[in-house]
Amino acid sequence: MKSKTVIIVLVVCAVFVGLLVWGYTRKGGTAASVQGVFSTKTSPSKLTASEMVYDFGTISMKNGKVAKIFKITNSTDKDVEINDIMTSCMCTTAFLETATGEKGPFGMVGHGGPMVQIDEIIKAGESRDVKVIYDPNAHGPAGVGQIDRFVTLTDAVGATLNLEIKAVVTP
Repeated sequence: MKSKTVIIVLVVCAVFVGLLVWGYTRKGGTAASVQGVFSTKTSPSKLTASEMVYDFGTISMKNGKVAKIFKITNSTDKDVEINDIMTSCMCTTAFLETATGEKGPFGMVGHGGPMVQIDEIIKAGESRDVKVIYDPNAHGPAGVGQIDRFVTLTDAVGATLNLEIKAVVTP
């Protein structure tokens, strides 16, 4: 009986992984790029930020959304192409300021927001602003307490830059 249960669990896991790979490749990924979904190892980005973590301190739900602008810089001698910007939670959105205007909103993958194509090149020595907006009301009354959210910028070679916001949310 136990071996039957183990087999069923393995089959269910295999089906789940297969659906994940199939869904990812249908969204424009490749089978090889799915490896990144399961891997926690990423290369450090060539982009740098003057500030990687920002703490809003104590914020109130009744006062609504808060925003922080992070300045990112390509301090290398080669252009860096940003392919993707995503947030760690649906309560957080990000925008990238470009030479032609603001791109975004970028949010949490798979939570109904618009999929925005980024493909933005930051030339050697250039800087850009990343505006991060946190909505303390997104989780309703259960959303009080300490929060820690991330915005991840991924470049064309798969290297990532993580920007982090923190706060203590009160009603």
